[in-house]
Amino acid sequence: MHRLITVRISLFAILLGGLLFAGCRKEQSAALPPTAVDISFNVNNPAYVDLAVPGGWIYITGGSMGIIVYRKTIDEFVAMDRLCRYQTTENCRVIVDDSQVTATDTACCGSSYLILDGSVTQGPTSLGLIRYNTTFNGTTLRIFN
Repeated sequence: MHRLITVRISLFAILLGGLLFAGCRKEQSAALPPTAVDISFNVNNPAYVDLAVPGGWIYITGGSMGIIVYRKTIDEFVAMDRLCRYQTTENCRVIVDDSQVTATDTACCGSSYLILDGSVTQGPTSLGLIRYNTTFNGTTLRIFN
């Protein structure tokens, strides 16, 4: 009888812990509405001169809150939604800071992200920026999901 009570208490503790953990994640990662993205442009166009060399970046319209496009290498680009992943209902938009290393929004969501891949460098969020697929044929960059 004593063992049965111990097992029930243990199961209750595990269930309660799981519910508390799930509740914390839910506040941070509210479901995002799907946003269709399919954008193509010629990176040699003078409007995109900042993408001419690796390390360059630009903002473009699209996604939930706009998109950061970063040229990682000669042939590789990273495209990330500007929506901060902490309390997404607040619609906080990240910006690239002066160091061009992180995308930050300290005024609204208090989080920083690495521009190389959208991973979190400083919380409170634990979720990286939403990334879009990219393909590049030497002149045309396509961003899509």
